Amino acid sequence: MKLGVLFSGGKDSTYAAWLAKKEGYEIACLITIQSENKDSFMFHTPSILATSVQARAMGISLIIVKTKGEKENELEDLEEAIITAKKKYKIEGIVTGAVESVYQASRIQKICNKIGIECFNPLWQKDQIELLEDLIKNKFEVVITGVAAFPLDKKWLGRKIDNKFVEDIKKLNSEYKINPAGEGGEFESFVLNCPLFKRRLIVKDWKDYGEKNNWRRELEDVE
Repeated sequence: MKLGVLFSGGKDSTYAAWLAKKEGYEIACLITIQSENKDSFMFHTPSILATSVQARAMGISLIIVKTKGEKENELEDLEEAIITAKKKYKIEGIVTGAVESVYQASRIQKICNKIGIECFNPLWQKDQIELLEDLIKNKFEVVITGVAAFPLDKKWLGRKIDNKFVEDIKKLNSEYKINPAGEGGEFESFVLNCPLFKRRLIVKDWKDYGEKNNWRRELEDVE
């Protein structure tokens, strides 16, 4: 079966794509939605422009659709992107990195039902600490590109998801109820290397924006 992957460049969509490929599915294309709304309910936004470099590293075609990111209206842009993928790459299903966001998962499922394709959520309801540990075990090199919750701050930008990160996030979950996988928008991520990549990515330049407990890192030069 040919599948398209809703791809943000972060840990969840990339890991979901890898799991789908491991199960024997053909990843026909990646679909990236570039939202103008940095607080989009649906779409990851930090360093979203760098997904094109990740797609080249994987050797997989990429569809990019831009949206103003207006709540609910942005779903029409997502639907347009999936229809384009169905026509161009003959996909029969969509892969998402949804873990526990009913808002995201239900809306994507509704679009797939309307278009007549399958929807796969390989990470759905997965234990979130286990998810982080699986990323490390399977050699996913992931860095943090955004934070939006106390007590996370600028120092977290660029941190790798490693064993120390997991220990720190466990403590923050216990003390401040920080979601271990960032499912509440507490943090965003970007994948530099994983088993899907033919070569590792190198970040040569970036800019950080924000204040206090709300920061984002835009990767401006990735090779």
